[in-house]
Amino acid sequence: MTASNPKEYWNSRIGIILAVSGSAVGLGNFLRFPGLASKHGGGAFMLAYFVSFLIIGLSICWAEWAMGRAGGQKGYNSSPGILGAITGRKNLKYLGVLGVLVPVMIYMYYVYIEAWCLGYAVNFMAGNLEFQSGEEASAFFGSFVGITENGAAFGFGIRQVGFFLVAVFILNFFLIYRGLSRGIELFCKYAMPALMILALVVLVRVMTLGTPDPGNPDLNVSNGLGYMWNPTKVFVEERTAEGDWQKLKEIVGERSLSAAQEEASASSDLRVREISLPEQLTNFQLWLDAAGQIFFSLSIGFGVIINYASYLKRKDDVVLSGLAATSANEFCEVGLGGLMTVPAAFTFLGIAGATGSTLGLGFNALPMVFSSMPAGQLFGFLFFFLLFLAAVTSSLSMLQPGIAFLEEAMEIDRHRSVTALGIITAIGSGFVVYFSKDLKALDTIDFWVGTFLIFVLATVQIIIFGWVIGINRGLKMANQGALFPVPKIYGFIMKYVTPTFLLTIFALWTTQNVFGYNILTGQQEYSSYWKDLFIEPNGVAWFSVFLIVIVAAFIAILATIAKKFKFQDERGKKS
Repeated sequence: MTASNPKEYWNSRIGIILAVSGSAVGLGNFLRFPGLASKHGGGAFMLAYFVSFLIIGLSICWAEWAMGRAGGQKGYNSSPGILGAITGRKNLKYLGVLGVLVPVMIYMYYVYIEAWCLGYAVNFMAGNLEFQSGEEASAFFGSFVGITENGAAFGFGIRQVGFFLVAVFILNFFLIYRGLSRGIELFCKYAMPALMILALVVLVRVMTLGTPDPGNPDLNVSNGLGYMWNPTKVFVEERTAEGDWQKLKEIVGERSLSAAQEEASASSDLRVREISLPEQLTNFQLWLDAAGQIFFSLSIGFGVIINYASYLKRKDDVVLSGLAATSANEFCEVGLGGLMTVPAAFTFLGIAGATGSTLGLGFNALPMVFSSMPAGQLFGFLFFFLLFLAAVTSSLSMLQPGIAFLEEAMEIDRHRSVTALGIITAIGSGFVVYFSKDLKALDTIDFWVGTFLIFVLATVQIIIFGWVIGINRGLKMANQGALFPVPKIYGFIMKYVTPTFLLTIFALWTTQNVFGYNILTGQQEYSSYWKDLFIEPNGVAWFSVFLIVIVAAFIAILATIAKKFKFQDERGKKS
């Protein structure tokens, strides 16, 4: 740190816990997690999710906390500096570049979605979101975010995203400008409790919906919870011309089941089949989705925790703090998000409305749900405002790693680094928002950075912790000042099991989602992301990848020329 830029610290343990929890709590908790759980069968998904939490989540979380604090004690707060300093190996700072690239690039499109949340909250409060059909909800969403043509998102009326984008961008940088304790920590101390209170209010309303439509008695909250959490799934299957059976529709509720059984008994080409928990666990896509959700759930592999932990003091307890932060996040995800969104959508819209993508569930289905329920205008506002608060706490965490890196690499104070990062992210966000047609820029960057590079960074971090630093030294770093140490079994898990699990999941995911090869069926269909680059080149997709490469190169060049990143290796030689 320079004399004009003294070392920052968190003011309290609860402050860092709420800040780290805030970085993880976001749209993934209230939309992505419930959607995946209902898709795969709650019981099966939760088992895979819990295994992934123990093997991937806690391991990488504790590793990031330990490495971050150790790097902070050596005077570094950015991922390139931390990895270089604690290992004494110059080249590892280039792997640390990912810890800056990932959060900065994600911020460029996440702030756009953050503006959607605020815009929907304001429009609910203004009474503009009373939809009678899915077509109306989709039309409003398309118009609001500018999905029909490039440049359409720059409108500044209340029914357009432009004004809200400017507002949230200014809010984020105002808070980050105030610093670690007076900005991020102070905001999270108020925002996180407020978020949980709002979520509880909406949850109570959802749990008391009963059966809104007496004409469809199977559409009720109880069946909505059953649809999401039952360990078994029941489907009507249809015989194909080749004699194979394929899923036709899912069945939920006793009346629907009885009707389906009667229909199947009258036709030899239909059958009702129950898919058990063990059978569901043989679906490797379930494991891919569960492992992927862990990254979003705990904010691991984002470059955020390692940065936040670098501002801890030497004797601060990283083991307990890490466990507390993950517990708070799991409460929001499983206890609130898992009981709120999908059951509400099912109760009013049935299975068709409760399934779909994260954005489809959040910005198409749920506005229709709130339009249909008593006092829906109020509860719609509360729901989207809590999403907005969650998005702000997450977006702040995405900015801090970039701030820390610019401070160290350019040897400037916080205020100048905030200005520099503001210019960089404004250009990047402007690119994403301008190319709003079909959300192509957002979707491309989200795939290659928000999914692909997160896997890479998480794998890099756990391998460095277990193999480069060494598991014994790594655990000693983690246990310093701990009320209780990391369980001994985690020494074996973090060194062998977690890297193997991650590499296996990553290989399967890349094979299926990048190269389009389905291991189970042997069929190959290139993913849209691969097609956009190499099969049917899409200009926006190429420009999006080019933007990622340019930002990565900029960070790597700064890491190369920065005086602060000239490390002393383990043998005492300059490297």
